[in-house]
Amino acid sequence: MTQALPPAPPPTPPAPPFFPPAPHRSPHRPRRARFAVAVLTGALLVGGGAGVGGAALYDGLRDEPTGQSDTGTSLQVADSSDTPATAGSVEAVAAAVLPSVVALDVTAGGASGSGSGVVIDANGLILTNDHVVTLGGQVPADQAEVTASFHDGRKTRATVVGTDPLTDTALIQVEGIEDLKPITIGKSEDLDVGEQVVAIGSPFGLDATVTSGIVSALNRPVEVARDQNGSSVAYPAIQTDAAINPGNSGGPLVNMDGQLVGINASIRTAGSMTGSESGSIGLGFAIPIDEVLPIIEQIRNGETPTHARLGIGISDSSEGARIERIEDGSAAADAGLRDGDVITAIDGRPISDSESLIATVRSYRPGDRVKITYLRNGAEHTTQLELGSDG
Repeated sequence: MTQALPPAPPPTPPAPPFFPPAPHRSPHRPRRARFAVAVLTGALLVGGGAGVGGAALYDGLRDEPTGQSDTGTSLQVADSSDTPATAGSVEAVAAAVLPSVVALDVTAGGASGSGSGVVIDANGLILTNDHVVTLGGQVPADQAEVTASFHDGRKTRATVVGTDPLTDTALIQVEGIEDLKPITIGKSEDLDVGEQVVAIGSPFGLDATVTSGIVSALNRPVEVARDQNGSSVAYPAIQTDAAINPGNSGGPLVNMDGQLVGINASIRTAGSMTGSESGSIGLGFAIPIDEVLPIIEQIRNGETPTHARLGIGISDSSEGARIERIEDGSAAADAGLRDGDVITAIDGRPISDSESLIATVRSYRPGDRVKITYLRNGAEHTTQLELGSDG
């Protein structure tokens, strides 16, 4: 099951330090609280034992002699020094990119959630996902109250500039924050399968979390939702095994030069895992930055985003995407396509079903010319056409 990452709930505050009288825990204690208490209590127990000379006390209570004790020898500590990060390492990428990544807390209509974003200009424009600012489509974007938290501890309110549900893209603007560091934007078309990448964000509300992995696949058709008009939210995704979880949405996927190549947006989950409990199983998906840059520019300029379209209704076929209807005056009609034709490729990129056709067309812009390969009565044909616009 592929799903847009649900907004991560606000992190549970850490429990106050205490020593539990017994190891019993209520079975209803939240998982995160159990973990926090266990870690904190364990640290206090170890530290306290060392601080009061726990080993000496134990030896003093024993009946038999303690034997030889070397109390004058200090433990040996290796000091490898904090050397500068090697260029091209995950450490170097993290140091370069973290100042550009923000944690986003969103509230609206009694609902709340969290996600991530990335600074794309020095004036405080931040790129994130539409489903982050709408809490997974629960609320209109203009009703969202957004707080942006920066890596250096600064925090401020942000306003939604605009969104595009069909590409799951949103821009927000922060005010009163100086010395912002915009991320360097790269080209997703330069990625190769097997190339190392780094994801940064706030999974489960844990700010400034860095994970790394490789590009597992490119142009993976991913449909994560449908908008209020029934149009598919799909894109030709970058697949990665870098750990991506709820709350990573909107955060950057970068190459080893620290350049933005994708926006983390969705994960594949196991069948038994649903909703906010879903976690990373090494199948994460990012929206290629090349595909959304035109949308970003339209939103920045106050325009309504536009998308390429063929003007057809389709269904799945064992051979590709079958045309069920064609709109009069559409790009498909002008190119001579007919009901019953099965589209198998666009510009040589294989089309296996309706989802892959939608995702592939979404990667183009209105006015682009493409080569369509299709089957008609079992025979293969090709045609050239100019993609229309939904604007």
